Amino acid sequence: MLIRNGVMTAALVVGCLAGSVQAQDVDGVVEHPMIERYPGQVIAWQHIENYMPYKVAVGPVTGYRTISDWIETEGRVTRTFYKLEGEERTFSEVYKNYLDALQREDFEILGMGMSADRKGADIGSRQWMEVTFATNPATKPGAVGTMFSGTSSSGGAGAIVAKKERAAGTAYVVVYVEQHSKSYVGTLIDIVEVEAAETGLVVVDAEAMGSDIDEYGRVVLDGIVFDFDKATLKPESKAALDAIAQYLNANPEKRFYVVGHTDSKGTFSYNSKLSADRARTVTDTLMQDYSIGSDRLQPHGVGPLVPVFSNQSDAGREKNRRVELVEQ
Repeated sequence: MLIRNGVMTAALVVGCLAGSVQAQDVDGVVEHPMIERYPGQVIAWQHIENYMPYKVAVGPVTGYRTISDWIETEGRVTRTFYKLEGEERTFSEVYKNYLDALQREDFEILGMGMSADRKGADIGSRQWMEVTFATNPATKPGAVGTMFSGTSSSGGAGAIVAKKERAAGTAYVVVYVEQHSKSYVGTLIDIVEVEAAETGLVVVDAEAMGSDIDEYGRVVLDGIVFDFDKATLKPESKAALDAIAQYLNANPEKRFYVVGHTDSKGTFSYNSKLSADRARTVTDTLMQDYSIGSDRLQPHGVGPLVPVFSNQSDAGREKNRRVELVEQ
């Protein structure tokens, strides 16, 4: 139970630490400090992306698998899925607690709604959730699949779309709640922190690095910036280097390849050398300025061989020019 203004309440509150159910959470998850869980929930799945696009739906379904009103944004995305099992709790009760908490903490409610059955096209309906999940799919498998797939016996559902302007920048929170069965209420909370993306100051951080490495075995080192066509690091790379060193120091048993990538403009031999030189610069800087052991990092360059986007656009080429840590 929680105490607020001298009154004992089971309601969720924002910005406080959860405690009593942490031992039941899946390994390696960290609850986002912006919003606390409903009492009795456990974290069954989590996925953190340091930088990715996310479309926030703020209107109803307007056609076949179509929502016309979206806010297109990008930034750090934290997706956390909670289970509430074995209790006679309803999705509407969980929904109401999250709505009260967001309103109490002065979030702007951009849209909300509940549906007691599988019909309807408004925000919070099953149909609405199906469209939003197809637009923002879960790329990491796990317990969240029960919400994304639904069942023929599933009960009602609800959703809340909220926004808050913070000192650290704009944040969107989307809460999805579903009555998966009589004794199982699932809740997915997506938190999108967009300020870094809007200002162009996206920087990898140690927590997101660990999440990507655990899941994919590699991580893109956002925030590493070089002079044009050179292997010289710009001063604004320091924040990213600090975060990389923090992660490496916290995980001394891990060893990595530092892999440089380029776009496809120019000759293959030129790009291969440039990517190798940039990988070597990052490696040398981490060893010399941060005392990372030389046995832990091996630099390599692969030039344009592993693009993540098409090289036909400026935006694609920018994404392809990157440095990654790849776990050995």
